Amino acid sequence: MKEIKIIDCHAHVFPDSIAEKAVKNLENYYKMPWSGNGTVGQLKESIKNSNIFRVIVFSTATKPSQVRSINSYIAGLCDDRIIGFGTIHPEYRDYKGEIGRIMSLGLLGIKLHPDFQGFAIDDKRMLPIYSEIEGKMPVLIHMGDENSDNSSPQRLSRVIEMFPGLVVIASHLGGYMRWDEAEKYLIGKKIYLDTSSTLCKLSPQRAGELILAHGTEKVLFGTDYPARLHAQELESFMKIPLSNEDRAKILSENAMKLFNINNTS
Repeated sequence: MKEIKIIDCHAHVFPDSIAEKAVKNLENYYKMPWSGNGTVGQLKESIKNSNIFRVIVFSTATKPSQVRSINSYIAGLCDDRIIGFGTIHPEYRDYKGEIGRIMSLGLLGIKLHPDFQGFAIDDKRMLPIYSEIEGKMPVLIHMGDENSDNSSPQRLSRVIEMFPGLVVIASHLGGYMRWDEAEKYLIGKKIYLDTSSTLCKLSPQRAGELILAHGTEKVLFGTDYPARLHAQELESFMKIPLSNEDRAKILSENAMKLFNINNTS
């Protein structure tokens, strides 16, 4: 396989002062150990060690009061290797103004986490926000939870019917631990999926089935750092029974097209 410029489309980072607590909370919630410590320093070391070309980072506002500060923090991290996504909250009043500010900061999308932000994907409060995002930038949505129905694949299927112009990235192959439901409601639809936090749970064969059924031109590689370091996740990804052409699409080409990334820099 020829050398390609790998893009990680799903990574979280936290300020050093809260990273340890944030990762511990995530480990407790998902009842599994995480490989990274969530700091920007370790993220940069991990992408350097695995020769990652670009990484998309974000953090989630669990309160409306956190929205502006998180967006400013993420924008401040962006450089020649780090791309940022913004955050918005369903109870943030000036969502139109903040979405405009997200764009002015150079952030290329918005990340939503229904379970941690306390809303259902098809919640009526979110419909004006989706309408504002539609046609402007992609929205990456955390999908699937064993303890909540907020991020269920069926809920997302309703939203993409209401907003056909909304560019959606459904994380975790459409639904963490709910892949049968994702297969029923999302696989093959006009959305992107990412591979983050799936390869630690699914067999390579099952992951390959879902990816091929959806269409490899609509799948993006993601590590979910700090859940996994890049070397670990790449090793798992390469076990999926895919052609070299399909691997290149998922690891690099699809993201370059979606985010208009120049592969010469």
